[in-house]
Amino acid sequence: MTHRPENRVFGKRAQPHILILASGDNVRHMTVRPWMAALGVCVAGAVTIGYLLATSYLVLRDDLIGATMARQARMQHEYEDRIAALRAQVDRVTSRQLLDQQVVEEKVEQLMEQQLALTSRHGKLGSLLDRAENSGVPTGDIPIPAFNPDRRADASGGIQAIESLMAGSPQSDAETATSELAYAPASETAAEKADRVFSRVTRSLKAIERDQLTQIRTLTVGAEETAGAIENILARNGIDVASSERTENDAVGGPFVEPQSIDPFEDSMDDLDAALNRLDTARDTAKRLPFANPAPGKDITSRFGNRSDPFLGRLAMHAGIDFRFGAGEDIHCTGAGVVTAAAAAGGYGNMVEIDHGNGLTTRYGHMSRILVSVGDKVKAGDVVGLAGSTGRSTGTHLHYEVRRNGQAVDPMSYLNAGRKLLAYLD
Repeated sequence: MTHRPENRVFGKRAQPHILILASGDNVRHMTVRPWMAALGVCVAGAVTIGYLLATSYLVLRDDLIGATMARQARMQHEYEDRIAALRAQVDRVTSRQLLDQQVVEEKVEQLMEQQLALTSRHGKLGSLLDRAENSGVPTGDIPIPAFNPDRRADASGGIQAIESLMAGSPQSDAETATSELAYAPASETAAEKADRVFSRVTRSLKAIERDQLTQIRTLTVGAEETAGAIENILARNGIDVASSERTENDAVGGPFVEPQSIDPFEDSMDDLDAALNRLDTARDTAKRLPFANPAPGKDITSRFGNRSDPFLGRLAMHAGIDFRFGAGEDIHCTGAGVVTAAAAAGGYGNMVEIDHGNGLTTRYGHMSRILVSVGDKVKAGDVVGLAGSTGRSTGTHLHYEVRRNGQAVDPMSYLNAGRKLLAYLD
């Protein structure tokens, strides 16, 4: 059996390292393993690194501490600058909110002043409207914001809206503050909202005032036209209302003073008041005068003027109008006045005479019974007596006369004028 030759290079076994320690007679040895060598190297390296680090720390400690303190100081300054900037922004936001609140309060005050100005006109305007209605002038629909439910919401609702903007809700304030601190611009400030609402409400109030002025001017024109129509009817019957009114107001005077600036609304109110005064004067004058019919629905048996006398058969002047009546029927006066005669008066028989002022009197003759006395105040439509045939009469009827300054005039002109005045007096 052949033997393989032994490989002296690769087959040689490495000899372990032995560490011999001798102390006197004592000799010790220790085999050094590879892992023990590696461990020793590692320990030595770690000790070396630790020594180097400790040495570096001792050498660079002051620089590291200084750098750390400087960095902390920088960070502190940055935080302080940031806090100062935030405080400045908070101050700006607070200042703007206070300014907005002040602006809103001023707007609300202006709205309240306008509202109160319109409201203060209600008393006089309401009385003028009542007078216009009583005078027969159609008033229509005049807006009164303070007392008209339809208009009240325009003013008071706008004020409440602005006041709600002033108060604000906590959520909206927080959102606004957050947006300001975050450098996000607000979409619309409270002042801008207040301006928008204020403009809308102001336009509404101005529109109401324009409507009022228009309606008041319309009422003034209507009152002037009605007064003019009544005065024309009275003038055709010899009654000059304007002349008598001027005569009563002639006693005036005083030092001259420059006129004050007058508000257009107050000026229009004064014009309407003057027109209604003129209309009231004309209406009162017309109501006092004998324009009513003493015998509505009755037939006229004899008119005013020359006629054949029923007793003598020759031409004679008939100073009034005869109305056919049944015995005992009521006889009504034709206008307001004072009874100046209530007794038998020759050919008139039982007669009542009434003074209506302005030089006008009326007479009612041939009555079977007189129901008023001298000095009594009567108004149009009051019963003054009962129909009969007393005095110079051929049958039961009413002899009715109208006299101006003692002279007999045709009563038909007053009856015709009365029919025309019905449209203005009722």
